[in-house]
Amino acid sequence: MKFRTVIFLLPALLLALFAVGCATRSISDSGYRKESAPGTAQAASPFYKGELSEFDVLGISLETKNTDEEIRRALDAQQRFVLPKGSRVMLIQSGAMIPDEPMSKALGRYYDVSVFSGVPASSGGTYASALRLAAARAGCKTIMVYWGLLETAQTGDGGKLISWLPLVGGMVLDESQEMRIRLKTALIDVKNGLWEAFAPEPFQDRARSARLTREASDQAQVALLKAKAYEAAVEDIVKRYATIGRSN
Repeated sequence: MKFRTVIFLLPALLLALFAVGCATRSISDSGYRKESAPGTAQAASPFYKGELSEFDVLGISLETKNTDEEIRRALDAQQRFVLPKGSRVMLIQSGAMIPDEPMSKALGRYYDVSVFSGVPASSGGTYASALRLAAARAGCKTIMVYWGLLETAQTGDGGKLISWLPLVGGMVLDESQEMRIRLKTALIDVKNGLWEAFAPEPFQDRARSARLTREASDQAQVALLKAKAYEAAVEDIVKRYATIGRSN
């Protein structure tokens, strides 16, 4: 009877060992989530207040009734978006008081960067025109807003059995974490409000950790992937838009 009980419990035990959890977090709230709450949506930083809305940033109102004529005029007004090297750009990271330093540095190699808060306004409503005015007063012809998600999936291995021991198992590599970063970028012309958006290629990394090194390993992955993604995003912008002259 005991033997049969062990057989029935074995699949559940293996599931607990190998399927630890999945989670998604913002690049602006990328701190480590404690193991006691895998997959939690709770913010890691007390300063994180959510994300900017694309509708607000791009000046799109869901309450406005748009006519076919207005849509045709918007198409006729469309121009090739260019961002010459050396241009002054207002950089905004959705959800963050200031953009991450690796992004500012990567963009700063090609452009004159001015930073602005990406924390959502408490009053609500669209504030695209307010952002454009702030950029104009800073001498910026372009606003760059970017959003990002960090997706993680953890799996345990045989070392998890050992790590249940409080001292011996603390440094046993008993868990693997797959992490992926996905960015989305919008470039907005301050003068006329025209914009373009694109998503750079995602990056991912896999790392093993022990119970005592879990947080350090997680944050090392975050830093690595942010640096790679930011670098790629800037290079993509230069490749797409850094041409001589500007049509507006």
